[in-house]
Amino acid sequence: MFGSESGIEWDILSTQTIFGSSSRNMAESAAKRRTDSGGSGDLNVEVKKLKPDHGDGRQEAESGNILSAFKTSAVLNDSAREKIIFIHGKVADQDAVVILEKTPIRQDSLDELFSGSTLKLEMRNDIYSTYRLQAPPHLNEIKTTVVCPATEKHVKKYQRQESFLVEETAEDYQSITLPYIQKQSFSVQWVYNVLEKKAEAERILYEDPDPQVGFLLLPDFKWDQKQVDDLYLLAIVHQRNIKSLRDLRSEHLPLLQNVLQKGKEQILQRYKLPASQLRVYLHYQPSYYHLHVHFTKLGYEAPGCGVERAHLLTDVIQNLQSDPRYYETRTLYFPLRADDGLLGKFKEAGKL
Repeated sequence: MFGSESGIEWDILSTQTIFGSSSRNMAESAAKRRTDSGGSGDLNVEVKKLKPDHGDGRQEAESGNILSAFKTSAVLNDSAREKIIFIHGKVADQDAVVILEKTPIRQDSLDELFSGSTLKLEMRNDIYSTYRLQAPPHLNEIKTTVVCPATEKHVKKYQRQESFLVEETAEDYQSITLPYIQKQSFSVQWVYNVLEKKAEAERILYEDPDPQVGFLLLPDFKWDQKQVDDLYLLAIVHQRNIKSLRDLRSEHLPLLQNVLQKGKEQILQRYKLPASQLRVYLHYQPSYYHLHVHFTKLGYEAPGCGVERAHLLTDVIQNLQSDPRYYETRTLYFPLRADDGLLGKFKEAGKL
């Protein structure tokens, strides 16, 4: 899935930094906000440094280059196709993961890109020629995400690993998956901070405040919001008792239909993208256990949009209309990485 790439010069101009427990969990979900590549430690860029939060999602910002003293330990993963690299190292003696991702070329910047860049000829043969283009700095950005302090779990999350496809029956969910989820007590406090507007309130694009069918719509951190070609939004529902696809019943149809309809309306209004150009889906397994829906542009191959993990919301709605307990009873398939604790539980049960 991931390859390697060397010899690319990237100027780092846009930086996002994630510190503290609630923001750290947000980084896990969204890497997602990877989701999903090797690296010098001296990154000359002015960034906003976030101090640990106060427990309610509030954070203090100060100016500074937190990466100027970053010491690289290892490249965890990289992708030549996606132009992304995951680096493990230390910032001020604290473990950190730095994610560098080349931002897409924007159509509205093409004229300036062509007129303001310099070209160095590398090869010419008949009608073909190749160049190394040096773009103006403000058109040559790298989105930078910092997870610090990073735990061993974070390091493993971003490390290249083999994946396995798991077959989960309804009985497996009750005897293996659900007990594992409950025992791990995965925190979704960062989600509650967003819902209660204690964190990321300025990023909310739309809210339906209804406690039963309402939701918040906000950009996923993988999207820099500068072009619609890689549009990626999340709808986080207000209901707090729906962990995943497995919990959905016919009683949730009004909620799902509301998210689908109003989400599409907002995207059409804001970004002029019709429903026919959207991919709207849920993940199973999800990266965090609070129901949320992904909205991406159809042509964007977002991490996790493959058939082994993504379930189209329209299919989910139709399945629940035909069988109120569809997701409670059916066998579901999903990929797990080699180091995932849930994969270990399936192996222990003799399911793999």
